[in-house]
Amino acid sequence: MEQIIENRSELDKNEKTWGMLCHLSALTIIFGIPFLNVVAPLVIWLLKKNESAFIDYHGKQSVNFQITVSIITLVCVLLSMIVIGLPLLIAVIVASAVYVITATIKANNGEYFAYKFCVKFIK
Repeated sequence: MEQIIENRSELDKNEKTWGMLCHLSALTIIFGIPFLNVVAPLVIWLLKKNESAFIDYHGKQSVNFQITVSIITLVCVLLSMIVIGLPLLIAVIVASAVYVITATIKANNGEYFAYKFCVKFIK
């Protein structure tokens, strides 16, 4: 991992909670507001990134993944005009939810999690 990995015993509950919320906030997309899955983690990361390297790491991971998922979702919506997009969109939604839940659990346990197939827009 690129970041300095802190010892899990040194992380306090507050850091774990904010790290977890960076990922969990992406599920706000279920409210139907476009790009809230990007905006919510971005706001949390911007407000809390200077408090802890752990929160900074998870915030970057979450925002990068949500931007990637949003781009892929837009492509799938465009591809739905030729039928292939709908199955791909369903796969993206399911995979995204699984990844977000996994990352949320890892952050809550004080562990680092790196999303696979994620473009690093924020380094």
